[in-house]
Amino acid sequence: MEYNFRKATTAELNQIWKILQGAIERRKADGSNQWQDGYPNPEVIRNDIEKGVGFVLTEGETVVGYTAVLINDEPEYARIEGKWLTDGDFVVFHRVAISEAHLGKGLARKILDSIEAYALSNNIYSIKADTNFDNAAMLKTFEKAGYVYCGEVYFKGSPRKAFEKVLTKSA
Repeated sequence: MEYNFRKATTAELNQIWKILQGAIERRKADGSNQWQDGYPNPEVIRNDIEKGVGFVLTEGETVVGYTAVLINDEPEYARIEGKWLTDGDFVVFHRVAISEAHLGKGLARKILDSIEAYALSNNIYSIKADTNFDNAAMLKTFEKAGYVYCGEVYFKGSPRKAFEKVLTKSA
């Protein structure tokens, strides 16, 4: 099956929210406090889509994954406890979620690969991201994808592990 990574549409909001609800439940089942406080929610996703930063991974016509992808837009990253690898432009992504029915197929990695292509298409060679300390699946995905641990950032007072991947122009 062929996968496509593209901007989400408001018509897909319900599908995306269903995927995120599954991810929220998985985080809870894992004993995590990540995404257990009413965030993300449908309004966050609607705002992503309206701002043009919500992206979906599709398999045929089916939405199988979601993420928000922004350029130079994460104020908390300026206050990292640690040090980023680079200081220039960067792409940042949040809210990676894969459909329950499509887990275990390496789709989170496919989303990360698509984000790299998006960054390069915008002549940006740095990708920054963060995740909860107990999000084993995402930590493993970062490691496999070549992300480097850079320190901690804080959201709503909670520490998150921060990572960066520096891309090469030939990638």
